[in-house]
Amino acid sequence: MKIEQIYTGCIAHAAYYLENNGEVAIFDPLREVQPYIDRARKDNAKIKYVFETHFHADFVSGHLDLAKKEGATIVYGPTAKPGFEALVAEDNQVFKVGNYQVKVLHTPGHTMESTTYLLIDETGKEHGIISGDTLFIGDVGRPDLAQHVIADLTQDKLARHLFHSLRTKIMPLSDDLIVYPNHGAGSACGKMMSKETTDTLGNQKKTNYALRPDMTEDEFVKELLTGLTNPPGYFPKNVLMNIQGYESLDLVMERGKKAFNPNEFEVVANETRALILDTRRPEDFAKGFIPNSINIGLESNFAMWVGELIADIKQEILLVTYPGKEEESIIRLSRVGYDHAIGYLDGGFDSWLKSGKEIDQSNRITAEELAVQMGHKKVILIDVRKKSEYLSEHVENAINIPLNEISNRMAEIPKDKPFVLSCAGGYRSMIAASILKQRGFENFTDVIGGFGEIKKTTVPITDYVCPTTLL
Repeated sequence: MKIEQIYTGCIAHAAYYLENNGEVAIFDPLREVQPYIDRARKDNAKIKYVFETHFHADFVSGHLDLAKKEGATIVYGPTAKPGFEALVAEDNQVFKVGNYQVKVLHTPGHTMESTTYLLIDETGKEHGIISGDTLFIGDVGRPDLAQHVIADLTQDKLARHLFHSLRTKIMPLSDDLIVYPNHGAGSACGKMMSKETTDTLGNQKKTNYALRPDMTEDEFVKELLTGLTNPPGYFPKNVLMNIQGYESLDLVMERGKKAFNPNEFEVVANETRALILDTRRPEDFAKGFIPNSINIGLESNFAMWVGELIADIKQEILLVTYPGKEEESIIRLSRVGYDHAIGYLDGGFDSWLKSGKEIDQSNRITAEELAVQMGHKKVILIDVRKKSEYLSEHVENAINIPLNEISNRMAEIPKDKPFVLSCAGGYRSMIAASILKQRGFENFTDVIGGFGEIKKTTVPITDYVCPTTLL
């Protein structure tokens, strides 16, 4: 069977390309659809269907642009109520893609419309399942997201739906089927996904905690709900965009790709309420940046942190990027629904520097310098890693304020005492540093290389739980 997984690591997302006899189906596409169109053209094929496993929370799907550009039919599973033209399939309905068949298996639980698609080859043999967020490798979809959009859909109700979906629709299927999930490790749509992005269903039946045959419904619900953290704030907003529709990416790109020289950039920044978002690497940002700009580097989980830290999805954004990275920045913002980039600094930060305009800098220290400081005096160290990372291992007496909580916990951060920021490798601590700079904090540094470098020094490390506030 000709099926291709198209994996995007920065948001841990998998789309799928299915082609046979000149017809193509795309499953759970990303916002930028041209790569799928180009892939079909390479096969001299036409995109016939866009199958969605559910209304996604962690990204904005490309279904509308694909349908518009290719004339493809958008397909959802039973109970879906999209705000645009789409085919809402019936349970067990079969669709033809060339000589292949795609069978609809309604598997509510992650959401009520969640659907798994069973793939059947030209000989009638069942090949695999596109499982969406119903079944991951090593995990299943969290059942607490839909309640942020529809209050009656409690996590308990959905967990019980998921229990029955897995046992009546998924587990009876053949062990040799390939499981093709929508996400891998790093996605917030589950809690303990594997780094592997495919597996056999038989192996998942042996190794996935949620597929243990001896579990009762209550045991399943308890285990599934234990350890869930709060979902990112942008998730409900992405769900609504996927349900109601959105602006074409072509228009988003046209608006965002406006080049401003330093004088124009400064005028636009002053005349609008635009956020200045600098997507360069932390080490370059620290050496010099436009005052009041925020640093979220492209090289890591950019879209996720944008969604976590920029509260208003309609926030106007002015970009500072490395030259040539403007388009990538706009696309990656749009993947999570931030469609209001209004332009970028032509020539990047170097053009601002050459113009002689005001700049700011952020102080950094090495892990060895931190060790020396801690050997002579008490140092306030704020660890911005996730709570789970902190509890696993941290600097003795470090204060844990996770990056996604920093805006709500500003009162715990001292303005009258020096302090040091750290994370795992320096990416998140620089984001935190830029936010604190914007809020008027000055008397701090962050650790180059973060906890990974600190562990190589004499700084005492512990797994005991230390105080989590300064006040």
